[in-house]
Amino acid sequence: MTRVPITAIILTKNEARVIERTIHSLLCLDQVVVVDSASEDGTPAIARGAGADVVDFLWDGQYPKKKQWALEHSDIRNRWVLFVDADEIFTRSLLDEMGQQILCRSSSADSPGAYSVEYAYRFDGRILHHGHRVRKVVLLDKDRCHFPVVDDLNVANMWEVEGHYQPVIDGEVGALSGEVVHDDVDPLYSYFARHNRYSDWEAHLRVNKSAQRQVRASKTLQGRIFDRLPLKPLLFFVYSYVLRAGFRDGIPGLNYALSLAFYYWQINVKTREARRAG
Repeated sequence: MTRVPITAIILTKNEARVIERTIHSLLCLDQVVVVDSASEDGTPAIARGAGADVVDFLWDGQYPKKKQWALEHSDIRNRWVLFVDADEIFTRSLLDEMGQQILCRSSSADSPGAYSVEYAYRFDGRILHHGHRVRKVVLLDKDRCHFPVVDDLNVANMWEVEGHYQPVIDGEVGALSGEVVHDDVDPLYSYFARHNRYSDWEAHLRVNKSAQRQVRASKTLQGRIFDRLPLKPLLFFVYSYVLRAGFRDGIPGLNYALSLAFYYWQINVKTREARRAG
């Protein structure tokens, strides 16, 4: 069987519940690499048994962080790299589409340096088909992309993976037509704990203009406009639940819109606190 010439990189820490399923869905690719951060639940052994290479990562508190470190690692044998979260589901048709794109377009002078894909989230027990949808840049030409160094190492609850920003890309970003399911099996406690940590980071950006400029440079025009909107929590709820028909997903759609509106409210409150502290 001819494999798709892509290396999938899965970032893990204690992902034993889902890692085998994720690896099996990616075995049509030329290489699957798990970059593991000292998991204590047997994730590395499960990953090796499922057919992945495993690389250990120990963050030293500095840059590069985990994604950029993985891009630069010598074990990565393909030019095209696909970043995958351990709880994401990639279909064979989407992976084949990726292979067709890079084989057909890589030789042209105006070929994209990366590709984005849309995500459907499982939230509150249901895969959401409406409401706010995230599009992430996940398939990268590692020779034409990098994750920027951001002035964020002194943020409370700082972590080893790059924050909520896209890589810097030399070239255009192509759009894939397939969809990825983010099948989050963790309890809602973990979801809200992550948002509590992410909102610390976002508040830091708002009071640290240097870090804000570094991250904003990698955002789309739409993302930069959204960052500046007043009353963002309320406007986001209206956008996701009403304009994007989140109500069609029932109670989970309502809870999803409320949870993200609350997340933006957290950022606002923490930003005011940081500014008062000087």
